[in-house]
Amino acid sequence: MADLAETDRQILAALTENARLPVKALAERLGLSRTTVAARLDRLVAGGVIRKFTIVTRSQEAAAVRAVMMVELQGSLSRAVIRQMRAIPEIATLHSTNGAWDLVAEIRAEDLRDFDRVLRVIREIPGVLNSETSLLLDSVL
Repeated sequence: MADLAETDRQILAALTENARLPVKALAERLGLSRTTVAARLDRLVAGGVIRKFTIVTRSQEAAAVRAVMMVELQGSLSRAVIRQMRAIPEIATLHSTNGAWDLVAEIRAEDLRDFDRVLRVIREIPGVLNSETSLLLDSVL
């Protein structure tokens, strides 16, 4: 993202705060025309800079239990596993990776009981061969 124009960076910053901000309000906030903002947004989406517009629920933001789960997949079922994991609301992020683990998921749960339920749901997905989960205790950065 080093090659982005300052205007594009301002648009991204505003949308990071509120992804539901209408184009008209975004244009007014940045002192730009609605047409300019709409064209830049289209270009950012088409270029893959903006991959999706999403929400963060209060329960995700205030999650009492946070963890990182590494998952080993059965290769032939990887797409099906990813599709099922993406549908689990407690999974905040999901990344493919290289090395011993195929996926890394960030899990945010309300409490340990909810966390245990999420682990059980993931481990029961056909195609999940193995997993390792680490609780996130404190942010040091």
